[in-house]
Amino acid sequence: MKNIGIIVLMFFGSASLSAQDLNTFFEKADSFFKTNVANGKVAYSKINSNKESLDDVLKLAEKISVLKDDAKNYQAFWINAYNLSVIKGIIDNYPTKSPLDHAGFFDKKMYSLGGKKITLNDIEHKLLRAQFNDARFHFVLVCGALGCPPLINKAYLPGTLNSQMDVQTRKALNGSFLMVNAKKKRVKVSQIMEWYKKDFTMNGKTEIDFINTYRTEKIPDNFKLSYFPYNWNVNKQ
Repeated sequence: MKNIGIIVLMFFGSASLSAQDLNTFFEKADSFFKTNVANGKVAYSKINSNKESLDDVLKLAEKISVLKDDAKNYQAFWINAYNLSVIKGIIDNYPTKSPLDHAGFFDKKMYSLGGKKITLNDIEHKLLRAQFNDARFHFVLVCGALGCPPLINKAYLPGTLNSQMDVQTRKALNGSFLMVNAKKKRVKVSQIMEWYKKDFTMNGKTEIDFINTYRTEKIPDNFKLSYFPYNWNVNKQ
């Protein structure tokens, strides 16, 4: 009986420690983004001159364990881990004009996160998109380029995750993510919507249906939709 009690205490002690680490991760990530991100742009030069805070939060992320069933914590952790790791990838190649200038930036370079050795593409496609049918991931995972939706200057947190994802999706779809020509009845949207068309046309919806869910000035159904080229220049301040 005594041994069972010890095991139970060890289990709950471990669970408590894991939760504490996760909360500390969110706090450190929040502080990092607030210090180094403004208007969607990243202060890479500033980070490069003092890498301690970035390395510190990513070091903490190595040992964090979060389960998919704990959906909000899981999603918030991996979104922040992705965005921080993209910044780390840029800093590791600093100065650079584009993440695409470095072979394997998204699909070969490995990061130690959440007890895994993992690539950026693995986080996006295997841990998030494949597990949750939510096109809003495309507006919160920021790939280090100007063509991406803007990076927010705070961490994504489990308690506010849904509203934060909504806000970022609305910002993109009411901003530079698309260009409307009412006279010609045309709308041009980011190539993200071409690359991941299935994500934006789930449940029988069209891309324009998805856009209008978040856009203030609705796009008429008869507008012709096309795509404009992605800007892969780095999103530096």
